[in-house]
Amino acid sequence: MTGDWLVRYRAGERGQVWDELAQLGDAVRDPDALEEVQLVCDEMARRARHNVEVIVQRLIRDGYRFHANDDEQTPVIPHIPPTPAAVEYAAWLQERFGPVPLTLLSWVRIVGDVWLVGTHPDWPLSASADPLVIQVEGSHYPHSSMRFHYEYEWEQWRDRSADNPNARPFQLTLAPDRYHKDNVSGGGPYGMAVPDAHADGLFVAETTMPFVQYLNWVFLRGGFPFLTGSSDALQIPDALAEDLLPL
Repeated sequence: MTGDWLVRYRAGERGQVWDELAQLGDAVRDPDALEEVQLVCDEMARRARHNVEVIVQRLIRDGYRFHANDDEQTPVIPHIPPTPAAVEYAAWLQERFGPVPLTLLSWVRIVGDVWLVGTHPDWPLSASADPLVIQVEGSHYPHSSMRFHYEYEWEQWRDRSADNPNARPFQLTLAPDRYHKDNVSGGGPYGMAVPDAHADGLFVAETTMPFVQYLNWVFLRGGFPFLTGSSDALQIPDALAEDLLPL
């Protein structure tokens, strides 16, 4: 089974490729398809990492302060690439909570952890624009264990859903919601529903959409998808988004 997906993806047929992979469902895990499908997801992740690196460089150039979403506004490294343990960690996620969508596994192995929350000198409301945050490996929390965190969340979910036939699927938490990013009490965190054997998974936020669709939406706005601030401030995400790669 093959659809020349990688060649077509690189040639610009990205939407068609994602549609075909979605229609295949869990058949993307078949031995004669899996390798090429994973290569497509890896290519997506490389393009996403490029976009993240470009956005971070542009924000630094603009004097942006990356900081925690708290009163202290502790400085934060915006992008931490995958650690040497990322490949093994992705395998653990797959074994423990899997199947895990292939796009998320590619993100762990190729992109790393991203935190764009902060303050722009010409855009005071930047933190309320839902800046991109995707944290899977937990590199921003060196004194904590993401494995322990996910195990704990899974046990809590199991206890809550044991007698609830309508319980939502377990989610790997990936980011605070847009209100918590702005240091305001909000709702539950954003996450990825698992298990899911598809090539791309569902990113659960205020609305639920495929992970790649979410990323494309965010990158179209330079990493800040919600419109906040004055008309002059709205030009900042447009500049950040210039020439970013569609996924």
